[in-house]
Amino acid sequence: MKHMKHMKHIILGAGASAISAARRILKENSEDNIVMISQDDKVYSRCMLHKYISGERNEDELNFINDDILQSGRLMWIRGKKIDFLDGKAKKVYEGNREITSGNTILIATGAESIIPPIGQLRSASNVFGLRHLSDARAIIAASANAGKIAVIGAGLVGLDAVYGILEAGQNKNESKKEIHVMEMAPSILAVNLDSHAAGAYQDLFEKKGVKFHLGSRVTDTICREEGKISGLRLDNGLNIECDMIIVAAGVRPATAFLEPSGNSPGSGIELTERRAVKVNEYLETNIPGIYAAGDAAGLSGIWPNAQKQGDIAAYNMTGTRMEYDDIFAMKNTVNFFGLLSVSLGIINPEEGDEVLLREDRKSYRKLILRKGIPAGIVLQGEIGGSGFWQHTIKNKIPLNKPWKQSYASFFGTEANGEYKWVHA
Repeated sequence: MKHMKHMKHIILGAGASAISAARRILKENSEDNIVMISQDDKVYSRCMLHKYISGERNEDELNFINDDILQSGRLMWIRGKKIDFLDGKAKKVYEGNREITSGNTILIATGAESIIPPIGQLRSASNVFGLRHLSDARAIIAASANAGKIAVIGAGLVGLDAVYGILEAGQNKNESKKEIHVMEMAPSILAVNLDSHAAGAYQDLFEKKGVKFHLGSRVTDTICREEGKISGLRLDNGLNIECDMIIVAAGVRPATAFLEPSGNSPGSGIELTERRAVKVNEYLETNIPGIYAAGDAAGLSGIWPNAQKQGDIAAYNMTGTRMEYDDIFAMKNTVNFFGLLSVSLGIINPEEGDEVLLREDRKSYRKLILRKGIPAGIVLQGEIGGSGFWQHTIKNKIPLNKPWKQSYASFFGTEANGEYKWVHA
């Protein structure tokens, strides 16, 4: 796309990829303007929402922007605005039947929404909450203040973030302990993030705080003693769990409903994948020239640095510099509860034929998975030093002869003039 003078760019969203894109556009072309539209009324890090629930950070301290980009005279932020329809061909954005704005290019960076399963009254009850947005965290804080019994569906990172935040908030306020039950279909908590051994260390820490886990269990129905409010959950093992509120952490889906045909609109004309993410090419461009997508909306990676990079690459293309996005490595997880740090990279559970190397002491646990002599995944807990080296070797499939004794230094030599050179073949 050839760049024109005084281009107007529309960015839908105000998360990691949106802010990264805005920053790049302002740097690339001094005459371009941006209109950023978001349902959120503040910029915040979703990774820190549990710190807000716990009271360790206020709303302003969730802001991840460290410069004055939002004060730029060339950026207008329309906040707290729900987008109902996008006319892809005309590049116009609507709220209901009213046009909000139009532009030369559009970046869809609307993120994702919590999935609420169609079980019983989960989707309609007033005391059911997801944890994806700052508004969700606000609602959880308000509801948990008067809730003695809390049920959490899902023991992944988001579910445990909610539990951790509530536990810490209660401790900080010297409140009486709440009864917290966590339901999880997998046989271990954090099943996507860590192997069962590393996850077990966190389960022990949560259980010492009084949390009760129901692993390998599925919610089959809800119990309502008053209209519009759930008072209990039925599990497939026959248990009934009483609760005053429910937090659902059963996954997310791309926030792309406004792009699809509905009773009020013919649809945007933008192609979606089977998982309802925006379908993009190597330039993060959709099937409509000039319209791009990044972050969770594009379904490429939920990792924060990847989302930022996608926004950056999309912005280059929006401003006329053709650039491909090729960093598809998304197999990275970090976990930190009660001061215990963990990092997993690549695969976390071996397959038949893989070699597993373990190292463990009182302070750390390390599990390396080798596939034909090449690192395929690693779990680091307690001592996470060297994670950058492991990410590099796993991502680039670099074979290692002595895995525990090698580091970046193993792959550098020196020229005759003393200059360092990469010697790995």
